Amino acid sequence: MSSLDLFKHSHVKKFFLARFISNFGNGLSPIALAFGILHLPGGSANELGLVLGSTTLAMLVMSPFGGVLADKFGRVRVVALADIWGSLGLFVQAGYFFTGHVPLAVMLIANINFGLMWGIFWPAMSGVMPALLPEEKLQQGNAVQNLIQNGAMIIGAAVGGIMVSAWGSSWALTIDAITFLIAGLIVFSFRQVAPDRSDSDVSMLDDLLHGWKVFFSYPWIVTGVCCFSSIVMIWAMGENVLGPLIALKHFNGPKSWSLVLSSEAVGYVVGSLIAMKIKVKYPMRFLTIITFTISLYMWSLARPQSIWFIAASAFAWGVTLDLWSTLWTTAMQRQVPPDALSRVSSFDAMGTMLLRPLGLALGAPLAAAIGITRAIEAGAALTILCILAMVLVPDFRNMKMPALNNSQETFTKHS
Repeated sequence: MSSLDLFKHSHVKKFFLARFISNFGNGLSPIALAFGILHLPGGSANELGLVLGSTTLAMLVMSPFGGVLADKFGRVRVVALADIWGSLGLFVQAGYFFTGHVPLAVMLIANINFGLMWGIFWPAMSGVMPALLPEEKLQQGNAVQNLIQNGAMIIGAAVGGIMVSAWGSSWALTIDAITFLIAGLIVFSFRQVAPDRSDSDVSMLDDLLHGWKVFFSYPWIVTGVCCFSSIVMIWAMGENVLGPLIALKHFNGPKSWSLVLSSEAVGYVVGSLIAMKIKVKYPMRFLTIITFTISLYMWSLARPQSIWFIAASAFAWGVTLDLWSTLWTTAMQRQVPPDALSRVSSFDAMGTMLLRPLGLALGAPLAAAIGITRAIEAGAALTILCILAMVLVPDFRNMKMPALNNSQETFTKHS
């Protein structure tokens, strides 16, 4: 089946357009915020880690409830409103950056607000594609979605490096806020495709507990989430906190780091192209093997290697991440009951990101205590241990991609 056939389904084009726009902003924001904070009077890696960590902590607090809200009030509606509300805090933050004086409290409030919306958005997103496409087209739909998102991130990262170097972070942060607002309005226009079930007599607490039980009934999901949480912690420490410091110290600051992040985003695109066609009998075995690319990426930062070697390592990790995203999401969409999918995805999101704030908070102090090189080398070693731990769990390594159900009938009933 041609990928163009996906666009024949109602609202798919709008959804992909919204994902392109918001992910262009996602490409801008890491460079704009990191170097914006580092260039403030008194700005430091500790402050950067605190701000980024507050976003993730807020997401962790909200994500279990985000899944309940998505399942209860309509996943498409929730995705749209989360984007719109999240943009409001970003506008306030950008306005302060134009003044040249940004109180820490302002950055914390804006990014905590965004984290709360992220905690609602992520689990809700897992249910949008099944509402738009039949089951047999989900893997291809997920891959095309990732391809579009990642293409936007490449452009955003490249533009962000140039924009921040030439005009500072304020304009890039403003454009980031605008992209979320526009994307939210586009998605809100087809909110009816995933109707709410707000007339249900089941309480939010009962919904939450049921989602928790469903989550724990799949050992392969629990294993992947627990181990990947530590990998995300190291990735955050290396890429979001120590990476910009390395770029300032050894290379050409934002332009150099833009090259690394753009290369990672190109890897996402290549991963999406591979994911459109790949068929893997044991997806978790395959994903585990290619996850060693994060160890290579972290090692490349430790010494550091040439900027081109770092960029190549980031590219390989980008390919890996996108394949994880597509195959993992497709497996969950096929195996988890549709009425519990967003709640299970919320625990997936919460668990995966659980240790990220720790990596963001400890990156600068750890580097100050033992040096950037040793800190990143220790992180690289930990990623290897996590990968080996996943392999040792039989339910994880022996997990087979679920077979297709009578999906067209199911899709017709719920469209």
